[in-house]
Amino acid sequence: MTQHQLLNKATPWFKTSGHGMHALLVACAMLGSNAAWAVDPSVKQLRVGYQKASVNLVIAQQQKLFEQEFPNAKITWNEFPGGPQILEALAVGSIDIGATGDTPPVYAQAGNKPLHYFAYETAKPLASAILVPGNSKITQLSQLKGKRVGVHRGSSSHYLLVQAVRKAGLQWTDIQPIWLSPADARAAFQKGAIDAWAIWDPYYAAAQVEDKAKVLASGKGLSPNYTFYLASSDLVKNHPQALKGIIKQVNIADKWVQSNKTATASLFAQSTGLKSVVSQTFIQRRPNPSNAALLSKKVIADQQELANRFSELKIIPKSINIQQAVWAGK
Repeated sequence: MTQHQLLNKATPWFKTSGHGMHALLVACAMLGSNAAWAVDPSVKQLRVGYQKASVNLVIAQQQKLFEQEFPNAKITWNEFPGGPQILEALAVGSIDIGATGDTPPVYAQAGNKPLHYFAYETAKPLASAILVPGNSKITQLSQLKGKRVGVHRGSSSHYLLVQAVRKAGLQWTDIQPIWLSPADARAAFQKGAIDAWAIWDPYYAAAQVEDKAKVLASGKGLSPNYTFYLASSDLVKNHPQALKGIIKQVNIADKWVQSNKTATASLFAQSTGLKSVVSQTFIQRRPNPSNAALLSKKVIADQQELANRFSELKIIPKSINIQQAVWAGK
């Protein structure tokens, strides 16, 4: 396939947009530096689990980057409301790879579910927050004592809330966690049925922009808020080179995002139904770059700290060793 044919296939939504020429030039530059595609013809299927917040995966889907990497594979995409559901799908063999926040893999590993970390994205501490209504009198984390806080059990925001409670000098039992999915939590937040909400983007951006929610605390200094890529045992065992190919394509997608933030925000507004200003807030908050890489010692240590904190609080039933679930990258 020629570069011109590949561009036509990879960026169809720009053919009629004002960003078309710029996107074409960026894509040309990217393809020029990645001309030697490391394809793996042995991969016959790749089932991807992603969320609305999985920016790089959404762009990889739109530009059909995995189709280029795995020309003989059937690529399917499955959207989930959160990381816990992605890990469950991975455990039962419904998907081959998935992207989640930091907490879902800890829950899954503690539940003896098979999983393999193979990459992480740059920390995004500003992409999650604990919110309170615009008219709330709560101004400090310590004032969460006795309050109802909405949170998705087992999500990255669960850990954010645990850390926030700890920083405030409170015990976990001092607050009333209300276990809600993001959609249900937002409805409860709007009605005043909860006093605060621990949540991640783009739900965070939507509440901030549309509901005039106030930020009680972001993840900065509390939780690094990593995104992790996890793979099935079958993919790790039989197609280890495919994992490197996936990382490569995720990073091609990220380079495109960083060079086309306005276009990315527009795409997300169209695909998710979010208002443009919400998408812009969400995209601008991401680190530059937000690339993927094999797990470093620091990332593993940060994840182990999360696991240790959860086992201390008996949120998970036992202690776990994160390193045991990390793919060595061979």
